[in-house]
Amino acid sequence: MIEIASMHSPISLIDGIIILIYLVAVLALGLYVKNSDKNLSDYFLAGGKLGWFAIGISLFATNISSEHFIGLAGGGASRGLAVAQFELIAIFFLVILGWFIAPIFRNSGIFTTPEFLEKRFDSSSRKFFSGLSIFTYIITKILVTLFAGGILFNKIFGWSIFTSSIIIILITGLYALVGGFSAVIRTQVFQGILLLIGAFLLTIFGLSEVGGIQGLRERLPIEHFQMFKPMSDPDFPWTGILFGAPIIAFWYWCADHYIVQRILGARSTEDARTGTLIASFLKILPLFILVMPGLIAGALFPEIRGDEAYPVLISSDILPAGIKGLVITGFLAAVMSSLSASFNSVAALYTIDFYKPNHPDASDRTLVLVGRMATIATIFVVILLVPFVKLMNSHIYIFLQSTQAFISAPITAVFLFGFTLKKINAKSVFIAFILGEFVGVSRFLIEFLVNSGMITNSLLIEFVKINYLHFTFFLFLFTSFVLVMLSYVFHYGSEIGVSKINFQSSIDNGIMKVSGGRIHVLLSFFILLLTLSLWYLFV
Repeated sequence: MIEIASMHSPISLIDGIIILIYLVAVLALGLYVKNSDKNLSDYFLAGGKLGWFAIGISLFATNISSEHFIGLAGGGASRGLAVAQFELIAIFFLVILGWFIAPIFRNSGIFTTPEFLEKRFDSSSRKFFSGLSIFTYIITKILVTLFAGGILFNKIFGWSIFTSSIIIILITGLYALVGGFSAVIRTQVFQGILLLIGAFLLTIFGLSEVGGIQGLRERLPIEHFQMFKPMSDPDFPWTGILFGAPIIAFWYWCADHYIVQRILGARSTEDARTGTLIASFLKILPLFILVMPGLIAGALFPEIRGDEAYPVLISSDILPAGIKGLVITGFLAAVMSSLSASFNSVAALYTIDFYKPNHPDASDRTLVLVGRMATIATIFVVILLVPFVKLMNSHIYIFLQSTQAFISAPITAVFLFGFTLKKINAKSVFIAFILGEFVGVSRFLIEFLVNSGMITNSLLIEFVKINYLHFTFFLFLFTSFVLVMLSYVFHYGSEIGVSKINFQSSIDNGIMKVSGGRIHVLLSFFILLLTLSLWYLFV
């Protein structure tokens, strides 16, 4: 008989020791400083010395955080395998990042992705995108991560969301502050391996308890094993998955500095590509080690709802002493790896995109100091915002995707057309960017007010009923239309700004002049074929 603790599940002494050893180890790794503040490149790009293994694991660890553990399991328990669609779609864009986008970014000589927009267009687009990114990191990365982590820590330790958030922020912020991006990468490689071990262990013990895959199929509705839902589905319509989700994925994997920072810090373009292919293969695993536990929880505890699945599974008695400590450690590793990446990314964007252009004579030592002060400021702001974390939607993964959907479409349009259209106009881009984000943020605010009961207008209620993935696609079309019309029809402005970047040369050098090309082709083909096979299997 499986039992669930009524309030919180005290852990054993051996579990506590395992967690303590992890915290000591990660602090030791993070605080081991070796020339991390020598210059700007060292502090924000690890000196451009990242190898393919570190890039691959770091990309995965940066992406997978507490909201994936809590949200994917919760989605799996309530809706089945369909929630894994976002993970599988990411695979295609990681391949695109490695083959096409990485050579362009690396040959542009940039420190941040917003800096690319200035070289391609103008400083207005750069600063707008950088400011938007900082705001987005705080809302959709840091606070969501803390909220999801708080759900589990409350169930296991009885801590409030505020208490758990403060402890994690201070520990993670300390080594991100001292060691910079090098410390972030060092700890992420360690944390990425731990989170994989913990997730695999939970899945193995859970499947054993439920009677394997066959046991799951016998206890759950057949719809839980279908990845493509009807067009009317409120969360995962197949039309939204095919047309809306890729727009979010392009922004996140190919334009967001939070991810691309690892590509910019690569030792070579070959390392960058190999790392993205490793990460793309790892992105297959969440289907089995993050969504599957949700199905297991739904089968064992039919009474659970939403994001209770993962915490309930952990607090139950299916994990023996020692194993539970490893699983919790894996979860904690996921939380801290993403938080440290967020802190460093915010500091990099502020220092390089705002402070440095206004202080062109500032030394690298000064800029590193500014980066550290920006990290401290970020930690302070996040601590002030922690009390608002509890206001977030309990279906956290869908909340995260829908929030990102409202801001990603204009970014994707700007970068996509910036890569493909030579004579696109800088001022037209900025106007389209502003209008697109205004519509997206308006949708977010109206939805919040409708759900809070503060708006009762029937037209606005119907407006927010548009599925968030469908809305993403429409917003992408709107932004693209405005951008093209202003630039090519009305010829608004005159600054084209294409001379600073040779796209074709970058792509040619990235594809034709990188060693190991044949191996990369075979590996890319294998990964994409495996992904398509999973879609076919669970159609």
